[in-house]
Amino acid sequence: MARLSRVPGDTFPLILRDPAAPPIGVVVDSPHSGMAWPDDFRPAAPRDAILTTWDAFVDELWSGATEAGATLLAATFPRAYIDVNRAADDIDADLLDAPWPVPLAPTAYTRRGMGLIRRHALPGVPMYDRRLSVAAVAARLERCYHPYRSALADALDRTRRAHDVIVHINAHSMKSRANAMNVDEGAPRPDIVISDRMGLTADADLTAWCAAWFRDQGLSVQINTPYQGGDLVASFGAPRRGRHSIQIEVNRARYLDEATVTRTAGFIGLQQTFTRFVVAVGERLAAGGCP
Repeated sequence: MARLSRVPGDTFPLILRDPAAPPIGVVVDSPHSGMAWPDDFRPAAPRDAILTTWDAFVDELWSGATEAGATLLAATFPRAYIDVNRAADDIDADLLDAPWPVPLAPTAYTRRGMGLIRRHALPGVPMYDRRLSVAAVAARLERCYHPYRSALADALDRTRRAHDVIVHINAHSMKSRANAMNVDEGAPRPDIVISDRMGLTADADLTAWCAAWFRDQGLSVQINTPYQGGDLVASFGAPRRGRHSIQIEVNRARYLDEATVTRTAGFIGLQQTFTRFVVAVGERLAAGGCP
């Protein structure tokens, strides 16, 4: 069953889909697959540039997870509006028209223009032609960021209460070739990148098993390079307490025409692959093999 979560302002920032089969200890979240623009999102960047920030159709790629017994959470708002995979204080102060009321802690993402509130849609393409008010950014946190993070925390806690060990899959897509805002500028990407914050958010054996599983499907895989995992896996991964969080990035060229942002013939096959993966994770959990 899909549930839309209402928040102040009469908007729906997320969709939560319950398991459609006997529940397994898996939660999938897709924080960047939304593209419903809130009324107060008035970027200066052209729409085509903003579309490159979108993990287009990733929630659909993982939609079979519920048929395998997993819970699926997806944002409906754009990451270009506010990025729930960043810490709430990962803000570029130069984007604001006044000081933030508490100390900020901008990370390397913010310095590259990709913090909680993006400075650039693409290299050299500013997201805004003005500074944003502190009240406007605070409203984005209240309407979208906190409800999404709370929904994910609730889903993980509920699943953990029912299972001794659970796996949280944080699902993303990546450009087939890195641009100047990325740490691997100019480099082609593999089919899949699996990240666990260098072993901090999931057991290393689980991460290695996931990589091996995708390689067995004929896909090229890298672990923790160029991505190590964002703030969601860092915030929710707790392997010593039976909660393993992994970030999975899929190369957009596997399922998408990146120029037109339309699905290609590879979409259905990749969707089926992810469904089989969730089934395999569930079977591993049932067998007590995680880790």
